[in-house]
Amino acid sequence: MRNALTIDVEEYFQAHAYAKVIARADWERIPGRVAANVRRLLALLAEHGTRATFFVLGWVADRHPEVVREIAAAGHEVGSHGYAHQLVDRQGPEEFAADLARSLAAIGRALGQPGALLGYRAPGFSLTARTLWALDILRAQGIRYDSSLQPMLTRRGNGAYGASRFATRLNAGLWEFPVSTVRLAGWNCPVAGGAYFRLLPLWVTRRPIDPSTPRAGRRSSTCIPGRWIPGSRTCRGRRSRRAPATA
Repeated sequence: MRNALTIDVEEYFQAHAYAKVIARADWERIPGRVAANVRRLLALLAEHGTRATFFVLGWVADRHPEVVREIAAAGHEVGSHGYAHQLVDRQGPEEFAADLARSLAAIGRALGQPGALLGYRAPGFSLTARTLWALDILRAQGIRYDSSLQPMLTRRGNGAYGASRFATRLNAGLWEFPVSTVRLAGWNCPVAGGAYFRLLPLWVTRRPIDPSTPRAGRRSSTCIPGRWIPGSRTCRGRRSRRAPATA
């Protein structure tokens, strides 16, 4: 059984943990890391003969179109991560539709292929049981699959507990490839993605995605290269408060 590798292409300062520290108006003045780190990742994937899906933020595509083209040229799939890294559950349908359309246009310009994207991932995995209206908008704009649902309980309330843990065809006509989880003591627990790579022991991540481990379906692993910051562990926002750069 094959697993899937997905990459969220965004800058480290766009993490929602910084929302009260770094204003969106300041994004332009902060030195970026995503272009260099995506290229490091492309080289690593090429070395191991591995293909991945890159969910690109439209904001990044507008500023680094050459990186988007390099991703596609290396044989990887390009999907949308929205445009302005807005959480779905903090938008209404009209705002979400406009953000999605803007992202598809930006990535399409970078690729020179409008309408070529099939996949979407919500910023912060913020597609929840309360925002399933977004699925109809995704389908209306040509998206064929989503990879945003977290089939578990979360502290922020952005999970979709009770949703399938594996790839499922939804009533909206899209396929859903949810965040990877494992069953522990009767609970769905996250594994193999984003912060969980940093917070959990390696064996916790390795076991469920090991091809020799019996399981009911394939897993997806997620990393965010824009948050790889060599030689730096902090960044400073508008106030003097400091926050971890890999949060």
